Amino acid sequence: MGGIIKTADWQEMTTALEASPLGPLLNNIVRSHRPLQKAGSVPANIPFLAEVPFDKFGIAVATTSGQVYRSGDADVPFSIQSISKVFTLAMALQGDPAGRLWSRVLREPSGTAFNSLVQLEVEHGVPRNPFINAGALVVTDHLMEGTPDAAKQLLRFLTAEAGSSGPFINEEAASSELLGSNRNLALAHFLKDFGNLKQTAQSVVQNYVRQCSIMMTCVELAQAGLFLAREGRGRLGRILSPSDAKRIGSIMLTCGMYDAAGEFAYRVGLPGKSGVGGGILVIVPGVCSICVWSPRLDAKGNSLAGTAALADLSDRTGWSVF
Repeated sequence: MGGIIKTADWQEMTTALEASPLGPLLNNIVRSHRPLQKAGSVPANIPFLAEVPFDKFGIAVATTSGQVYRSGDADVPFSIQSISKVFTLAMALQGDPAGRLWSRVLREPSGTAFNSLVQLEVEHGVPRNPFINAGALVVTDHLMEGTPDAAKQLLRFLTAEAGSSGPFINEEAASSELLGSNRNLALAHFLKDFGNLKQTAQSVVQNYVRQCSIMMTCVELAQAGLFLAREGRGRLGRILSPSDAKRIGSIMLTCGMYDAAGEFAYRVGLPGKSGVGGGILVIVPGVCSICVWSPRLDAKGNSLAGTAALADLSDRTGWSVF
């Protein structure tokens, strides 16, 4: 589908989705992409993630018309890690009609590592975007102006949007991850020194790590992210304006896959956000949200099998914003 996608085109895609045998297609995707051998890597600073079996693979699709399709390990909880950044950004914008957040964090691809100290210092403590770690710390600090426990606030949001009591903070994993968070603490201290952090560096990093340690399934994440495919309308009412929902999608497309955002746009053609827990959340505007999970990562920190599966799914369904 080339050129500008009109409303009629999305309606046609939605109709095709409802008429298609998506369940069997997802089963085929799982058979084709579930890892048969241990390839890729897991983060060295998060011991909990090394314990997950390499051959886990799940995928779920939640449609704007209310259907949910799943296959593989779609009901197995995993650590959402940086996928949480999509939802904390939505919560921050929800409570910020004046757009104050955008004076503290930009909306540009970073072009450097997601935890770069050099870029943050050179650019005087203003992170390039809310999906690199420095930007996510600023978003967390913003949320903490309203509540000291931003992680619990995020958990309530995700539980409501997923329509499930399943999501939980793995406090043991969070404590372990916090011990390896020296780089995040350094970023927080840089931000504090430049006057771009209002809470203490330690409290912001602690909240951030607990947000990343939320456990959810593919089904729950697909359902929780559905408001971005529905122009900001959540399960219980409007969460964001259509404009803000669209803009979060644009930041996902340009900044959501670490240093591989361009490659992901080329291969998949949809807004996505990955996490080093092996999950990827993808939005097909007006149609559905998708979550895929496979724990082993490529050199950029994105799920190896998950990225390949999404490229395959995009090719076979025609879902793309291009």
